[in-house]
Amino acid sequence: MTNGIRGGRPGRRHLLLGAGAAGAAGLLPRGARAQGADLAGQTIEWIIPMAVGGGSDTWARFHAPLLQRHLPGRPTVIVRNLTGGGGISGTNQYASRARPDGLMVLGTTASIQFPYLLGDPRVRYDYAQWRPVMASPTGGVAYIRPEYNVRGPADYARLRAAQGLKFGSQGPTSLDIVPALAFELLGIEVQIVFGMQGRAPGRLAFERGETPIDYQTSSAFISQVMPLVREGKAVPLFAWGVMNAAGEIVRDPNFPDLPHFAEFVQAATGRAPSGPGWEAWKALFVAGFAAQKFLVLPRATPEPIVAAYQGAFARIFADPEYREKRGPVIGEYDEVTGAAADRHYAAATTMAPEVRQWTRDWLLRRFNHSLG
Repeated sequence: MTNGIRGGRPGRRHLLLGAGAAGAAGLLPRGARAQGADLAGQTIEWIIPMAVGGGSDTWARFHAPLLQRHLPGRPTVIVRNLTGGGGISGTNQYASRARPDGLMVLGTTASIQFPYLLGDPRVRYDYAQWRPVMASPTGGVAYIRPEYNVRGPADYARLRAAQGLKFGSQGPTSLDIVPALAFELLGIEVQIVFGMQGRAPGRLAFERGETPIDYQTSSAFISQVMPLVREGKAVPLFAWGVMNAAGEIVRDPNFPDLPHFAEFVQAATGRAPSGPGWEAWKALFVAGFAAQKFLVLPRATPEPIVAAYQGAFARIFADPEYREKRGPVIGEYDEVTGAAADRHYAAATTMAPEVRQWTRDWLLRRFNHSLG
């Protein structure tokens, strides 16, 4: 492939660490007490607070039959969409309705993590009241039109001098806050154009020349943008990167020859990114990409049920059907359970108060967007 992108599947990383099972049998659902967490005959609702057909819905519907197969007792698993408020309404409903019996789970995503991190007054949920049983990452790649003659960090001066750069965004606190803040950290002038109804319309605007700089999540970049790269119609600049088991940002294994964003900044400017803007970007990057989606249970769920879900996902990750079909849904990223999921969860749902305030002030200053 051209422009420094090498394909191929990354090596599997065995990060699955199970949890012990103990206690609280009185809260186990009917049929679960005799054999720990046998869920035979039960129906599990997997709540997705986003619309049918979107990325979160597709993710849940891919996993649901596998979860049904691998949970003890093979319960029925159904996906239920509770929409409204950009994901906040359905999440608020889950927070008020879910009992610690393992029969209602929630699929989270960046669209509900960001409002929580930023203190949106509409939020009535608390990630501290939930427990993750699975974490799912993704990645993304920023790219530019070839007429700007920017091929990498060595062309940083040309990038800073570029005129007419525009980026199509879904909104100031959407997933697109990550590239918007990245452009500011790089010190490049980019007009943010709101109103995109998803990243696909943003890519089409790029193709028409209306928004000369863009990004796509990894699966869309591979399927939709790589053909443009091969045709010389798009030039990749950097990948966002991924988070390793130690919580460090490293190169995305799907794009091993592209620098991650922090590498690009250092190579372009001669200094590592730092300061409150960088701390805000890291927190949003983790919540939006490196640990974008979680499956959660109420924190008070008994250990035997939590262990049943963790064990089910460990078996799912080894299932040949999962390994064969996962590519178009989640890309070639390692979903994790157990202690690894806990680490991702802690990183994705924590923002220091001073970083939160800086981000809120930046949104007001940059986009006149107030969170109340």
